[in-house]
Amino acid sequence: MNISKPLKALKTPGEAGKTAIQVIERMMNLLDALAIHEESSSLKDLAAQTALHPSTAHRILNDLVACRLVERGDGGTYRLGLKLLELGNLVKARLSVREAAQAPMRALHKLTGETINLSVRQGDEIVYVDRAYSERSGMQVVRAIGGRAPLHLTSVGKLFLASDDPSQVRAYVTRTGLSGHTRNSITDLSKLDIELNQVRQLGSAKDNEELELGVSCVAASILDDTGKLVAGLSLSAPTDRIQPDWLRSLQETALQISKGMGYKPKAFEQNT
Repeated sequence: MNISKPLKALKTPGEAGKTAIQVIERMMNLLDALAIHEESSSLKDLAAQTALHPSTAHRILNDLVACRLVERGDGGTYRLGLKLLELGNLVKARLSVREAAQAPMRALHKLTGETINLSVRQGDEIVYVDRAYSERSGMQVVRAIGGRAPLHLTSVGKLFLASDDPSQVRAYVTRTGLSGHTRNSITDLSKLDIELNQVRQLGSAKDNEELELGVSCVAASILDDTGKLVAGLSLSAPTDRIQPDWLRSLQETALQISKGMGYKPKAFEQNT
């Protein structure tokens, strides 16, 4: 009598997909568990933290080691691998502040109807790298993309100067002579110091018709994943149209862009 062994049931595509997702979830849980510890972790601790059977955790960790996402430490312990650093650096290098800012800038422009500028620092000037422009701005001078302006005459420029130490600010004053464009321009070091102290206290900056008469500007900082100031977001409008509540919207938009650059805000920043 020929008795055949029972055949294993074949997995359906849906079951196979579910199994693959489960493996990925377990892998990510192990990586998260490794990330919260500065030192290497033992298999026993990792299995306990992820609610995995030690043999299952061991098998997945071995696969992660083979991919260089995890490294073995002394005494059979595990730590995050250098491959993650390589991938993280690639992501960071490919992050573009202009790409991160475009959609939030358009939304802010739609809310206010005014010109929204994205600027970065190059030496002693800011450079306008993107803009959401309002046809009804009424401004005599429209700063085109690629246009430049002195740091001390612009709201974004003041953000960058405020992030410098006093010796750097004085070196800037020596190089530029603090030349002005309008009667409101700051051309005196003592007045500039007062202005920069206010910027540091408030976390925002303003241009009170210092670059162009009749036009005022407010700015907020855009930070990268290390908390470094990498760009400034500003709103420009005829002075009589500037509304106080726009500053809060501007700061919220700048924070949104910063998050897109990998910045992790502190608890009090998320509630402002």
